[in-house]
Amino acid sequence: MGVIAFIPARGGSKSIPLKNIKDFCGKPLIYWTILALEVTPKVDKIVIATDSDAIAETVLSFDFSKIEIYRRSVKNSQDTSTTESVMLEYLEKINLEPDSIFMLVQATSPLTTETNFTKALQKYKEERYDSLLSVVRVKRFFWYGDGTPKNYDYKKRPRRQDFSGEFMENGAFYINTVGGVLKHKNRLSGKIGLFQMPEHTAVEIDESDDWKVAEQMMYKYVLKQNNKKIKLFATDVDGVLTDAGMYYSETGDELKKFNTRDGKGFELLRHAGIKTAIITSENTKIVERRADKLQVDYLYQGQQHAGKLQALMEICKKENITLDEVAYIGDDINCFETLSKVGWAACPRDAIDIVKSIPHILIMNRKGGEGCVREFVEKFI
Repeated sequence: MGVIAFIPARGGSKSIPLKNIKDFCGKPLIYWTILALEVTPKVDKIVIATDSDAIAETVLSFDFSKIEIYRRSVKNSQDTSTTESVMLEYLEKINLEPDSIFMLVQATSPLTTETNFTKALQKYKEERYDSLLSVVRVKRFFWYGDGTPKNYDYKKRPRRQDFSGEFMENGAFYINTVGGVLKHKNRLSGKIGLFQMPEHTAVEIDESDDWKVAEQMMYKYVLKQNNKKIKLFATDVDGVLTDAGMYYSETGDELKKFNTRDGKGFELLRHAGIKTAIITSENTKIVERRADKLQVDYLYQGQQHAGKLQALMEICKKENITLDEVAYIGDDINCFETLSKVGWAACPRDAIDIVKSIPHILIMNRKGGEGCVREFVEKFI
């Protein structure tokens, strides 16, 4: 009995165009949901039902092993199309075992984690529900339109800690069987179970304001482990602190263009008590002077490929920390190994594709030399 995760991803959203692949915390929005499913052992296949070439290409670029693209019909890709219609189109076209578990998952709920999926599937099986949905407990007082309270006695207003509240769908996921969906033409049927998730997962991204709130929640609750353990910040130079341009004066002197906002980022790190390092494959007086002005704790020049990681490990040994406590930003192939090993990795928006493909890496909105280091720093300061 396999588990199929089904993610509808229409390209025609009017509130936020192509929102499923819009940048969210350094990755396309849909990436986070797919990543959580990819690392959930119980999930066998992740089906992305889309009408968009751009979404399909972006999803395939993640290079995850469980992904399958399903091209939904034009008929079921309209503003008026229902999620049920897309689910049924897929299930009626693809021959699946009736008792296979079918899990509808929403990309607009990026705060859902592997732990949520694993525990929900476990509850669904062990407690023998026909279907199950994710919910949050909402401790709010509701009223009917005629002026009467719905869920409490206003004459005996309870304290929040003594109020049980009500369960609300958070839209993260719904679990059923293939046979159950086909028979009842619905994501839910029969004996329905509730899987309670944390209150912050009630955030769904439908409007621009939701986006800002959801990103704050993502950093606070899902990516928070990175925030707490960063003790060293390290960066490459060319293509990160600079725009990767090669400038020469009339006399042949080499010049580099740095960004003053990145300089402020180093100041913020210093005030936060986080050690700093510059590790670069070049060896120039320009970088030495810039590092001195930034009051960088460690400067390693002339480091190629594995040399960058070795330099970083030397610093970690001196500081008595691990690579998990390091944040590093780089842009090219000679940073690949280092970016793959550190606790929190990032790259400029114009980094090469192989760097952008590193799992969990944060892709900045700014390019190299345009303040991308400052942008990265602000994510954990």
